[in-house]
Amino acid sequence: MAYDYSDLVEKTQRWAEQASASGWINADTAAGLNQLDTRTPDALFSGYGAETGSGARPLIVAFMGGTGVGKSSLLNRLAGKAIARAGIERPTSREVTLYHHYSIALQSLPEALPLAKINISQHDDESKKNIVWIDMPDFDSTEQRNKHLVLQWLPHIDVLIYVVSPERYRDEKAWRLLLAEGARHAWLFVLNQWDRGQLAQYEDFSLQLHKAGFIAPIIFKTVCAEGLQVDEFSGLEATIHSLATVHIIEQLEQRGLQVRKNELHKKLQQVAGSLGSEKTFQQAIALWYKQWQRTTQQLQDGFAWPIKQFAAYYAEHAADLMTHRDSVHQLWDAWAQVRFDDALDEFISNIDQLGLPVLPFKQQSGLLREKAPKIMQTQTELAVRVALANPGNTLQRGFLKGMRLCEIILPLIAMTWVGYKVFMGYYTSNMTDNHYLGVDFAIHSSLLIALTWLIPFFILKKSQPSLKKSALKGLNKGQHTAFSLIDGEVLSTIENLAQQHKEQVSQLSVLMEQCTETDADKVLSVTGDSPLTRMLIN
Repeated sequence: MAYDYSDLVEKTQRWAEQASASGWINADTAAGLNQLDTRTPDALFSGYGAETGSGARPLIVAFMGGTGVGKSSLLNRLAGKAIARAGIERPTSREVTLYHHYSIALQSLPEALPLAKINISQHDDESKKNIVWIDMPDFDSTEQRNKHLVLQWLPHIDVLIYVVSPERYRDEKAWRLLLAEGARHAWLFVLNQWDRGQLAQYEDFSLQLHKAGFIAPIIFKTVCAEGLQVDEFSGLEATIHSLATVHIIEQLEQRGLQVRKNELHKKLQQVAGSLGSEKTFQQAIALWYKQWQRTTQQLQDGFAWPIKQFAAYYAEHAADLMTHRDSVHQLWDAWAQVRFDDALDEFISNIDQLGLPVLPFKQQSGLLREKAPKIMQTQTELAVRVALANPGNTLQRGFLKGMRLCEIILPLIAMTWVGYKVFMGYYTSNMTDNHYLGVDFAIHSSLLIALTWLIPFFILKKSQPSLKKSALKGLNKGQHTAFSLIDGEVLSTIENLAQQHKEQVSQLSVLMEQCTETDADKVLSVTGDSPLTRMLIN
């Protein structure tokens, strides 16, 4: 399926708008894509076919050249009367002269064209009914408005008649325009004032056109001086009339649109090149991994002393940690933020060297810079709370739990045993002559009960884990967890951007494919033996 050029331009501009907003292309690139020219010769007199009842529009032909080469004289000769002001002053032509059949509706001219700068002349010659002749201002004029006028009209032209003189056939300004605009138009060339020319000049001019891309350029030698002169003006006129057919006009329209599609395709290719490749994004992930390893080591070394100080503080103010948040210290300080910022900045610099757009990374890095301190604070605070709530390791906590049970069970066992001895001693003392247990038993039993309580109590006191060591362990654990989460946030951002990049490249690829698609049944080929072939740049 072939896509209309204006549709492609609209799609391209929508893509450029969102790509620029998300930072994938810069403002200059977006502006270049938003300024694509959709003007065509068909739009110049769009109402002509409807008003005349025909399905064809006229052929738009323009004389273009430098000052004093005789463009206006050629148009006057064509019209058989003075319709364009001719002279030798510089600049000669300051306006556009339109010469057309009276049946063509001028109100359909695009509003963007400077209508005040148009000199209009009509005729009733039916043989010239399907042609609109235009005399363009001198392109090499010192007045910039003349150049502006030419550039405004160029997109509306089918056939450009490039007029030169023997003295000025190597005009640099007009030559640059030919090279820039050449493929969009059909070209005829007129070496005017040939009565002053030489064959060597003609051959040199033909050679220059060949270098510009014309296989066998059509060059007419004309003379506009007064008096009987033999030249090729009638051939020029006949060639123009032969082009004013529906078939040729359709060929020119389709070629012009395809040239614009090809130019758009090249621009999109350049934009795609500036986006980088999917493989390059994988390199970005590896670059961040190396960068983060170095940064993590720096941060760990820098956190070593503050962590010890915070651990001692938390051990002494464990209760404040639970009740007063103001007592919580910030491990991630200005020094740490600078190290992290440096890591992100260096990473962005590295991906810039890889040829990837850096603005999306810069936009996302702002969020990462804000998240990092919060992640570090949250994870270290949580870890130190858990560590202080459960000090020591699993073995220590199991042993202490056993000692607490012993602190209760052993005295109970001792008291049970003493009670049993007391009861049995009292019972047997009534049946025998043995004395009751006595003072020694009372002392020893009291000591036994005391020892069964004091020993576990003493062990519990001496075996309590250090709150400072627990806080230190919690802070280190929270630090490592925070480093891992920060790394994960950055990697997640890179992966998200890689996915966005893939989508941008995919949309761009679709646009480029649509630029190259054509409808086979609508292609009007230009045959090799056609005069039109010699008028087109290959």
